[in-house]
Amino acid sequence: MANNTSQHILNTSASLLGFCLFVITSLHIANQTETFFIDEFTSVVAVLLTFSCIFSFVSIRTKYPKREKYFETIADYLFLIALIGILIIILLITFNFF
Repeated sequence: MANNTSQHILNTSASLLGFCLFVITSLHIANQTETFFIDEFTSVVAVLLTFSCIFSFVSIRTKYPKREKYFETIADYLFLIALIGILIIILLITFNFF
């Protein structure tokens, strides 16, 4: 049985993924051509969060403790990288770099 870390990563990654998709959709609807880099960077973060969700889910569903830990570690690192990406996006928007 998987520990609670994978479940928290899965829940939070899925929520942040929804937020990223909302941002991407909003930029496309508003036809914001000057936010091209933010759109692309948000897409990369969304992909990282998607893989984090996948690895978290597999970690929860596997019956092998060694694989569980391995997939959970991958999900942890992808989640951390995605969080850093979200921080960079927020800083870019806040300081009006684009």
